[in-house]
Amino acid sequence: MDAAKLNELKKFIQLCKSSPSILDDPSLSFFRDYLQSLGAKIPSSADTAADSKSKSYVVEESDEELADAGVKINIEEEEEEDEIIESDIELEGDTVEPDNEPPQKMGDPSVEVTDDNLDASHSAKAKAMDAISEGKFEEAIENLTQAILLNPTSAIMYGTRASVYIKMKKPNAAIRDANAALEINPDSAKGYKSRGIARAMLGQWEDAAKDLHMASKLDYDEEIKNWLKKVEPNAHRIEEHRRKYDRLHKEREDRKIERERRRRRAQAQAEYEKAKKQEQSSSSRKPGGMPGGFPGGMPGGFPGGMPGGMPGGMPGGMPGGMPGNVDFSKILSDPELMAAFSDPEVMAALQDVMKNPANLAKHQANPKVAPVIAKMMSKFAGPK
Repeated sequence: MDAAKLNELKKFIQLCKSSPSILDDPSLSFFRDYLQSLGAKIPSSADTAADSKSKSYVVEESDEELADAGVKINIEEEEEEDEIIESDIELEGDTVEPDNEPPQKMGDPSVEVTDDNLDASHSAKAKAMDAISEGKFEEAIENLTQAILLNPTSAIMYGTRASVYIKMKKPNAAIRDANAALEINPDSAKGYKSRGIARAMLGQWEDAAKDLHMASKLDYDEEIKNWLKKVEPNAHRIEEHRRKYDRLHKEREDRKIERERRRRRAQAQAEYEKAKKQEQSSSSRKPGGMPGGFPGGMPGGFPGGMPGGMPGGMPGGMPGGMPGNVDFSKILSDPELMAAFSDPEVMAALQDVMKNPANLAKHQANPKVAPVIAKMMSKFAGPK
């Protein structure tokens, strides 16, 4: 087939899509009958007019809404996960209530320790040891405090007093003395042992295990071994518990990151589809079709004639009415007319005139509109 004729047919079909009322023209009755024989549904003139008007003002808006809706539909929304609630840990062993008494007296490390002070300190320590053996712990504390004040540089004195506080179930006081002992001597086995036991009494199982292991390395004894048997199982349970919930929190965070990644990807895809749809919509309104159609249609078909004609005729001496027969190929094959139909200003003027021919006068001075109307009229081939 002739390519030029095929192109004209394509343009004519595009024009029919944009303005189905064209098929109401009597000269196209053969084509209308053919379409109906194929089962096509041809809209009535009233429906076409209403649809034409609706399309002119709603199509672009509807495309926007559909695109926006597409963004919402395509983006995968997942419900926020519930907060992870950690379960309780089953621990064994007894603990004591923390002692909240005022801190015990501590020695002044800047004090000069004389030989007399050393002798007096040793004497006070000896009395403390006797008191401990007799179970007189308060008396032992008084004597050890005196010994510490006389010789504040002795880690052993602090370590010994810490062990008495443990017997009195005063773990916080024991920890203060153990810290003082370790500050004087970082390798004080007695300091680590006393602090480890005191921390175990407070339920600080992991820290207790660390101190007791350090004490065992420095000076192993059976008491440390027995305390480790009590402390280590709880420390292991706490460690496993922490690892479990650290893993759960990380997995939860990873899922959150993955959801956000999918959301962004879906949003980008939706925006792409939206832009593509707008581009296709814009392409459909380029030369070759008359976007939106002519609102309201033209009485008697397109352009089957305007009752009463146009008052005063068309510029340039055109007759006062539109001919009943139209050669559509002359309009569709004219690139200037098809280009003009894509101009919103020209289309608005044409629609205004078609609604009311009397509006022609106000567009005659428009250099873009008047030539188009005149050229269209020159394409109408009326009966001689």
